[in-house]
Amino acid sequence: MTTNQHGCCREYESAAGLSRRRFLQGVAASGATAMATTMFGDAVRQTAFAATSDGNVLVVISLRGGIDGLGMVVPHGDPGYYAARGSIAVPKESLVARDDFFGLHPKMAPLQWLYDAGELAAVHAVGMEVPNRSHFLAMEEIEDADPASSERRGWVNRMIGLDADAAPSEAIHLTTSITPTLLEGQAPTMSAERLARISLAGGEDDDVWSTRRRAQLDLVWGNAAGPLGAAGRSALQTVDRLAPVAATPYSPAAGVTYPREWPATDLSDALKDTAQLIKAGVGTEVVSIDYGSWDMHSDYGTTEWGEMQSMIGGFAGALDAFLRDLGPELRARVNVVTVSEFGRRVAENGNRGLDHGWGNMMLLAGGAVRGGQYHGSWPWLGSGNLVDGDLKVTTDYRNVLGEVVTRTFPDRSIASVFPGLSYSPLGVMR
Repeated sequence: MTTNQHGCCREYESAAGLSRRRFLQGVAASGATAMATTMFGDAVRQTAFAATSDGNVLVVISLRGGIDGLGMVVPHGDPGYYAARGSIAVPKESLVARDDFFGLHPKMAPLQWLYDAGELAAVHAVGMEVPNRSHFLAMEEIEDADPASSERRGWVNRMIGLDADAAPSEAIHLTTSITPTLLEGQAPTMSAERLARISLAGGEDDDVWSTRRRAQLDLVWGNAAGPLGAAGRSALQTVDRLAPVAATPYSPAAGVTYPREWPATDLSDALKDTAQLIKAGVGTEVVSIDYGSWDMHSDYGTTEWGEMQSMIGGFAGALDAFLRDLGPELRARVNVVTVSEFGRRVAENGNRGLDHGWGNMMLLAGGAVRGGQYHGSWPWLGSGNLVDGDLKVTTDYRNVLGEVVTRTFPDRSIASVFPGLSYSPLGVMR
């Protein structure tokens, strides 16, 4: 795998930097009769219909680049871990939320309170049924979550599509205006870098011009036929619903401060926007957020320096602020889950980094999570237990997502969300 000078492989850079033109080409290929794409400001969204409802919320954080699950959720009870990582292993004594076998990286310390309260858990040795070490293909496969189908439609899109009264604010992707695969499909979704981007472009600083521009758009699209007409009206309805929320200054709960230091900034902003959306009660059911890159072929570091400890610190600080901001009442109906395209090799490479692997971990947080423990079946890390040098997958990641979906949205059919899955819940949710 070719890497650049910063240790990020070019294939990941290509996948992460998917161009807007290629994105729109993919949208067009999915069928213009099924949906249309509209743009307002820097936000990109699909045709939407009908009304919203307030209730449970799922937050999906995609750890882009393939996080090292063994470094985040450390199997200190397996001697194979320390044997394989002579210079980058996390010492047992430094782990937080530690039980007899697992523990979290010390930079996860801000979330210790959540683990102790039984609202933070991890599932280890999870992943796709078949290894795929290509960033681009693995991202597509894990977010599509329907291996038998060639249709490009993500599992979140299928899930919200089961709601006959789908609305534009039901599923929102933050941190980029390019819609990820998990939200792609016929059901309405939207993407924006920030909540504040959701507005009519061109008249933000001029009320008179904004009013005239809106009247012109209503005239053009108010009675227009076909998918473009529906898309135009849908975009205007979305602005009507969300722009007032975006324009309202947001104050977190007392004593909560979202971190502003890199690398927490983007995740912190997205989670702060998510808290604002949830508290506004606009009917948001799913928020998707990207946080990365975790593609650490080199400069992985130790607990004192390097990219891994820095990225984990940013993740933990932002998530801590978000969950404290929600408070117990909202956390009871908000569930957070992490996904990543693949894990890393068990053994460190010659650059004191880790190459693409297979098995990984998933984190879950929220009041409905059966937390304060680690879930899954551990396959061990001895040479006879690895698959081509990788942690073996013992739990299909879709079973974890399926259980989260079932608990968060009990009216949704798992067979429809994850076609072909032999659903076998682990007991990660209450």
